[in-house]
Amino acid sequence: MTTTQRFQGQDLLRVGHDDNYLLLAPAHGGRLVRWVHRGQDILYWPDDADWTRVAKIRGGNPLLFPFIGRHFVDGEAGRWRDSAGAIHELPQHGFARDLPFSVCELSADAVSLSLASSAQTRPGYPYEFVFTATYRLVPDGIAVTLRTRNTGDAALPPLPYYAGHHFYFALPHPARAQSRIVMPPASRVRQQADGGLTAPEPGEPAYRLDDPRLQDTFHVLQARGNGDAWSVCVELPTRTIEIGLDAANTAPWYAVTTWTERDDSDFYCVEPWLGLPNAIHHGQGLRWIPGGAEDTATCRLTVR
Repeated sequence: MTTTQRFQGQDLLRVGHDDNYLLLAPAHGGRLVRWVHRGQDILYWPDDADWTRVAKIRGGNPLLFPFIGRHFVDGEAGRWRDSAGAIHELPQHGFARDLPFSVCELSADAVSLSLASSAQTRPGYPYEFVFTATYRLVPDGIAVTLRTRNTGDAALPPLPYYAGHHFYFALPHPARAQSRIVMPPASRVRQQADGGLTAPEPGEPAYRLDDPRLQDTFHVLQARGNGDAWSVCVELPTRTIEIGLDAANTAPWYAVTTWTERDDSDFYCVEPWLGLPNAIHHGQGLRWIPGGAEDTATCRLTVR
């Protein structure tokens, strides 16, 4: 069922049944705030969340669009240069997490939230688009699809983008040493202070979550055959979360980023991304959509 639920003084959209449900905040960046599976919170959300600055809250799943991470022009963050040489201002992780989304589809077990181009988006990103996130409850988890449609004229230059997720998984910080992440074949890359990338290092098949090599690291997935999919398993003391990265007839996931804020943060982030930070300049994961066309990318999160 779908309804509105009061949470931390906010009226949030609730999708699901009994002890399996989602709480979302369409007015606050389309943020997934809570995912409750069999009565347990899978995502972290702070008890003292500041709803006046939701984009800065560490928790839930912020939607990252149109660009992920930090982008640089001449060493200055928050700027990017288009193919004509014009420079635009755009915040880290783009603007989607700062803007209200519209509820465009709603059912007992699914919701689609959309953000369209507007006077607020065009100065920093001069393209016409509709960006849609669809959350669907499935047996033992959720499926999430990101759809980006270029609503501009086909005669105009294509739209550049690389979107992604920022899942904050609930994990008491003392339990990191008893937790691990199992990775598909990937190389490790980080972003340097000027926006460039470090040379790739060979990745490991598994890491403990207290391994410093995971911090703020991009795990660039190796190329797959057509239709193949990768899975990332986050093995926690109380549950395992498998993140299936669909590949058939969808945009390929380019990397998975691992990060947490502090040694005492009670969350760990595992983030499927379609590209790498600053891809608008170095091209790694940068995607282009012609006018009238669209991209979709789906990941499935299974809890066991």
